[in-house]
Amino acid sequence: MTLLAAAGYFIGWPHRAEQAGAERASENRDQNPVAVAVAPVTQGDMPIYLNGLGTVTPLRTVTLHSRVDGELIRVAFSEGQQVKQGEVLAEIDPRAFQVQLQQAQGQLLHDEALLKNAEIDLERYRMLLEQDSIAAQQTATQEALVKQYRGTVEVDRAQVANAEIQLSYTKITAPLSGRAGLRLVDQGNLVHVNDANGLVVVTQLQPISVLFTLPEDSVQAVMRRWHVAGTLPVEAYDRAGRQKLADGKLLALDNQIDPATGTFKLKAQFENTDKALFPNQFVNIKMKLDNWPSATLVPTAAIQQGATGSFVYVVKDDNTVTVSAVKLGPGLAETVAVLEGLAPGQKVVVDGADKLREGSRVKVIPADGAPVANDRTMHRRDPA
Repeated sequence: MTLLAAAGYFIGWPHRAEQAGAERASENRDQNPVAVAVAPVTQGDMPIYLNGLGTVTPLRTVTLHSRVDGELIRVAFSEGQQVKQGEVLAEIDPRAFQVQLQQAQGQLLHDEALLKNAEIDLERYRMLLEQDSIAAQQTATQEALVKQYRGTVEVDRAQVANAEIQLSYTKITAPLSGRAGLRLVDQGNLVHVNDANGLVVVTQLQPISVLFTLPEDSVQAVMRRWHVAGTLPVEAYDRAGRQKLADGKLLALDNQIDPATGTFKLKAQFENTDKALFPNQFVNIKMKLDNWPSATLVPTAAIQQGATGSFVYVVKDDNTVTVSAVKLGPGLAETVAVLEGLAPGQKVVVDGADKLREGSRVKVIPADGAPVANDRTMHRRDPA
């Protein structure tokens, strides 16, 4: 070996030593199994849901106005009170309307007396006409007078009925069962028919509806399923989407798609027996569209993401793993359906996958065994 070659050997020796050490470390890593948690691939029914955003909307909201002018002498409800249909909520001074009713009743009695007297005279004239004692014209005139009094009496009766209605308007009742809002007018104020704000707002809470939207791509599937099933179950969840608030059913679909957003509106109805839904509340909606029987199911934690798409690590009988590309279907909670790439009975890695590659040896630990990397999110890594 020449002096120059020897010098080159000693200069390159540290680099080759590091490379050899790295290769030995890699071999050691391949020989040492990776502790992983696994889960079996199962087969079962997978419900298919459509998710949307919705707003709780009362079926009926009524602002109570006075139908007569007068002083508000009594407020018979408490703010936020649950009221029943027909219950008296407020009262306006009725005295002026009672007087009007008495006047109308008195006029009716007066005109009824005139009518009765005219009818008696008409009977007398008819008897005299049969005896040829009076002219026929006089009898005809009396008949016309009787008809005139009868018309007057009918007008008087209508005025009495109108006065009774006006008097009934002094008691303001709840047009529906629901919850009363904040009082808008205090006792002692003069109220008028044309007041803009009204007295109080009553909102129906049971049942209640939710107006929500879905993408326009779902409209055909929803229409087909709705026509077949007649109704579709709907679930309402809180803003975070974790707590279920109520179960209901689809009530109606809008007749057009909004071109600005590419969505269509739907309305669901909920009994709301526990009053968990509140008007104008934001909710997440899950509508069950169908049920997929005998689907291949895996935990969502087993799904990895790479440059070529979704894949899982399948544990073989010799405790090594192989990469299997999968085609995913619908998912629910922590389970997802797999259309292609897996079969029931196989085992997939659900924890510790970030340390694996094709052919890696693994050590399967039970769910309550030694802790491993607790990363159950979808890893953005390539299996190579």
